[in-house]
Amino acid sequence: MEKEKSKPIYDKRSALVKAESYCAYQERAQQEVRDKLYDWGLHHDEVEEVITELIITNFLNEERFAMSYVSGKFNIKKWGKIKIKQGLKLKRVPEKMIIKALNSIDYDKYLQTILAAAEKKSAVLVENDKYKRKYKLVTYLMGKGFESNLISEVLKDNNLT
Repeated sequence: MEKEKSKPIYDKRSALVKAESYCAYQERAQQEVRDKLYDWGLHHDEVEEVITELIITNFLNEERFAMSYVSGKFNIKKWGKIKIKQGLKLKRVPEKMIIKALNSIDYDKYLQTILAAAEKKSAVLVENDKYKRKYKLVTYLMGKGFESNLISEVLKDNNLT
């Protein structure tokens, strides 16, 4: 079954209604909504008017989006702050909101997440050489977006090196 392409919406009113349901379904960044409105065939002025209306009616809230994004990526995907920050930057979330949202992560829980990921990965590593094993473990954790100084601290404190 082929996916049908939705027809562009040229009417600002119907675009607003559709954008409201788009935002109600899941938290969105302003840029995601802006891109969607352009896809629907709206022009710059109309897009900005719809965005403004969505913000006024609280369908669109960048700070709420950032908090939700951070919460989901950390609690569900177990990503580190570096990877989460990159994801938010790609969505063009302002730096101040990114910092505020990242600061909502509990530090102790963050360290526990690094430890849990390290222990899980360590259990499946088949490398016998101590240094190669540590390298693979650190590389894996950095790929998940954790900071190298915290990785070293957690590995050392828990004798995983």
